[in-house]
Amino acid sequence: MCTSPLVLLQVFFLMAPEGVHPQPSSSPAGAVPTSSDLGPGSQGGTLQPSSEGTETPWAVPGTSTVGPTVGTPSAPGNRTMDLFPVLPICVCDLTPGTCDINCCCDRDCFLLHPRTVFSFCLPGSVRSSSWVCVDNSLIFRSNSPFPSRVFMDLNGIRQFCVHVNNSKLNYFQELQKVNASNFQALATEFGGKSFTPIFQTQSPLPFYRAGDPILTYFSKWSVISLLRQPAGVGAGGLCTESNPAGFLESKSTTCARFFKNLANSCTLDPALDAASYYNFTVLKVPRGMTDLQNMKFQVPVTLVSQAGSPLLAGNTCQNVVSQVIYEIETNGTFGIHKVSVTFGQTNLTVEPGASLQQHFIIRFRAFQSTAASLPAPRSGNPGYIVGKPLLALTGDMSHSMTLLQSQGDGTCSIRRHKVQFGVNAMSGCKLRLKKVDCSHLQQEIYQTLHGRPRPEHVAIFGNADPAQKGQWTRILGRNCSVSATHCTSCCVIPVSLEIQVLWAYIGLQSNPQAHVSGARFLYQCQSVKDSQVTEMSLTTIVTFVDITQKPEPPRGQPRIDWKLPFDFFFPFKVAFSKGIDSRKGSLSPVLILCLLLLGVLSLETK
Repeated sequence: MCTSPLVLLQVFFLMAPEGVHPQPSSSPAGAVPTSSDLGPGSQGGTLQPSSEGTETPWAVPGTSTVGPTVGTPSAPGNRTMDLFPVLPICVCDLTPGTCDINCCCDRDCFLLHPRTVFSFCLPGSVRSSSWVCVDNSLIFRSNSPFPSRVFMDLNGIRQFCVHVNNSKLNYFQELQKVNASNFQALATEFGGKSFTPIFQTQSPLPFYRAGDPILTYFSKWSVISLLRQPAGVGAGGLCTESNPAGFLESKSTTCARFFKNLANSCTLDPALDAASYYNFTVLKVPRGMTDLQNMKFQVPVTLVSQAGSPLLAGNTCQNVVSQVIYEIETNGTFGIHKVSVTFGQTNLTVEPGASLQQHFIIRFRAFQSTAASLPAPRSGNPGYIVGKPLLALTGDMSHSMTLLQSQGDGTCSIRRHKVQFGVNAMSGCKLRLKKVDCSHLQQEIYQTLHGRPRPEHVAIFGNADPAQKGQWTRILGRNCSVSATHCTSCCVIPVSLEIQVLWAYIGLQSNPQAHVSGARFLYQCQSVKDSQVTEMSLTTIVTFVDITQKPEPPRGQPRIDWKLPFDFFFPFKVAFSKGIDSRKGSLSPVLILCLLLLGVLSLETK
């Protein structure tokens, strides 16, 4: 009679070990694990899989707030799951053409597994994730729809962890509603080519798309053709002329030509003559084929260097084309802007079975309206980063917005402070003026306040392209009003410039992007007499105003619903359920119940 309760009491303690409660992987508040939490020095040590599984060892939360490290454990259904997938928007890629250190999503690093090289990943370069772990002894069977694993830490405690889909971390686009009224409209808008042939005459496209064949026009024969890029076919790599060049597809091909009678082919074969590669014009856009007499749709092929015609001199065929390089400049939807060609020539000995290897290269590059230069560093990609320069645009030239800077004696320096995004600042200096009239005085002070050249637009995002005007917003402002004063011999001049910038966060709440909504120049003016102006104190101020309107927060994660086989476990269930919200007082009901059971057992033994 006394043995059964004692055995049952031991079972209770095994199923509810002291101090066990569910906990998230990142922090007690359920925060997302950051890169600093993933290092080997995190408290709690690295947890390893138990002997029952075959997962690769990785860190999971134990008795501390450590997050899982990089690994690729298998998800249910034999599918692979990346715990920290790379984000499509790489906010830390700030240097074009260069690998940014610890930027795990930078494609310029060419790293398949960046965490094997970098000590940590910068925030925003990997997608956030959330894990919840409890002691494995509390789990009888898991019916969670999320991936789950059992791991053992260095202290030998088995942990049961679930990878939950936390809606607070990442938002996704909502699905569109499809019904009978909008089905056909959506299928037409987003659908591709149909298996059902449509027999109708299609007009030429207004502009080239990537991969489209490039149209050429031979005015001598009034023939429209395609720009060819001969390529090798077969085991011998024989040249075929039926390979068209694709728009925006830079390629290099090599092929071979064999001649039975090189003496005749030397001057008759057009493939050996350089003139056959530029005796035509290129249509700027496909719709140019509807008006072949309009020269504005035709681009001539320009020779970079002179190339001679093939010439048979004794036993040698001279000036044979061995290499053709096309350089094509494009201007977006405006089509092809310029085409140039460069040749490489060689001499061939006339002999039976003579052969020639030819190289054909086509390169595409964007049209530059100004002198080509190295790309300037970005201030964000795409959103601004706090502390990076605020980008301004004057004409087609991009530069940083600046503030006044003083020298040691307080006078204005030719050097200026760069405006840093998100940082309010104020600077001033003394400007010594020359004896000039009012208009020249106003012009000099305006140029001193806003710098040279005067900013006309400000970049909406930190990676704005000067060639894309839609990525810039005009700076609002108004100069000092002359009608504000009644003094006829006075000159109204600005003494202070305040740059006001309105900005906001947009995009995912877990990966927000800062963008500029608007900017304006505010001048404070003062009326002075021309004869009394010798020195003027000037001030420049920049203020940033956050106008972000945060959306309604998503619903929180569901609470854990404890289900145990008997009502006798109700006190334990209540104790552990309270332990989710508060860690204090969760053991008191358990200890009281244990003392009551021990008292009953002692009475029965007496």
